[in-house]
Amino acid sequence: MDINGISSMYADMYATAAGKGTSKLENQLSSDYSKATDEELMDVCKEFEAYFLEQMFKEMLKTIPENEESTGSMSNMMDYYKDEMVKNIAAESTESNGLGLAQMLYEQMKRNYGV
Repeated sequence: MDINGISSMYADMYATAAGKGTSKLENQLSSDYSKATDEELMDVCKEFEAYFLEQMFKEMLKTIPENEESTGSMSNMMDYYKDEMVKNIAAESTESNGLGLAQMLYEQMKRNYGV
């Protein structure tokens, strides 16, 4: 398999993974949490915070000028791994009480749903 085939494969995998992550979060957020346990509620809040941080980090990365040498197939692979890195950093930041957004959402949802 040549480098173009590999980069195409990663680009397809990236698009599929990005779509699944977003739709999973949307499904979770549109659920009825009046019967949710504290742990389930906090998990959803942490996933939302991680998604929020991921989007914020991606927008921050857009402000960095791109290298002209990164074109074509290598660029697609770099984008894939960059996005995976950002996703992991966002998840780790959320687990270590990064912004505190998850905790605020959790407390608000507990009040709203009476959990």
